[in-house]
Amino acid sequence: MKTLAAALAWAALATGAAGAQDLPAASVANSASDPARDRASILAMEGEHMVDFAFDETVLLQPGYERQPAMRSGGNEVVIVVEDTPVKVVLQHLLVDDKSGHVTKHWRQDWTYEAPSRFEFSADQTWTVHALSADQTRGAWTQCVFEVSDAPRYCGTGKWAYANGIATWTSDMTARPLPRREYTKRSDYNVVIGINRHTITPGGWTHEQFNTKVKRSPDGKQVDLAREFGFNDYRKTTEIDFKPAYAYWNATKDYWARVRTRWDGFLSKPPGLRLKTKIDGMAMIVPLFTQADDIQAGKRVADRKIDAVFKKWVERAPKQAR
Repeated sequence: MKTLAAALAWAALATGAAGAQDLPAASVANSASDPARDRASILAMEGEHMVDFAFDETVLLQPGYERQPAMRSGGNEVVIVVEDTPVKVVLQHLLVDDKSGHVTKHWRQDWTYEAPSRFEFSADQTWTVHALSADQTRGAWTQCVFEVSDAPRYCGTGKWAYANGIATWTSDMTARPLPRREYTKRSDYNVVIGINRHTITPGGWTHEQFNTKVKRSPDGKQVDLAREFGFNDYRKTTEIDFKPAYAYWNATKDYWARVRTRWDGFLSKPPGLRLKTKIDGMAMIVPLFTQADDIQAGKRVADRKIDAVFKKWVERAPKQAR
């Protein structure tokens, strides 16, 4: 497949040890910013989709390391606009099982124009908040991605480009924890160093990931194990009944706004946060999702119950963490 071959070739450059000089020219070119046009591109990700997820290990970097099997999955996902201002867009993803109608609150992406700071995955279960330089953020959008519980995952900063009329955003290289598809099966690495690229297509949008799987020790040393190319293909659809997702979100959106406020209290300023849960995060996912289910069933959930979950499992990041 020509598209995959080209992407894999680009990934070999994009996920190397070097930094921004390895990015494609379109992502680092000095072009006049158009935040209104960029915002329209971000909002184009809204809507109902059938999604394919594909991940392939490409370049093996250590003696004896064996390429892991390719991973393939898919789902039905609606993207709902939670917040929309000229300088910030928040998109919530929800999965729907087309047979049972079961709804799963999925990941969230927040986009901020010329963000003054962002959080970074600095150590196991730790995210620290750091300022962005004026040069780094000028004319750029910072995308931050969150777990199903609205816990942080990663941020990336980059500009939207429109070469040949194609809307594409490419991030800088940043760290993130293992994805759920991996940490339930593997313990040989603990960090993904990656570049993300979002492209708006005639039939929807795509999310490409150019990743390096890394074993990072507490003293900051790292061993690169393998490179990986990820391709998530979001295709607009009218064939799936997403009414259960809309019903769930309409019933629980105010509750999840309260949850986001708690996370924002840790992530809006230094030093950031550290999770006391296991890496799967289930100690927080289960009670928060149970509270959301109670809300959907017409029950009330007091703020103190949300606060109790955060008090037990979230604390300020150590100031020296990076």
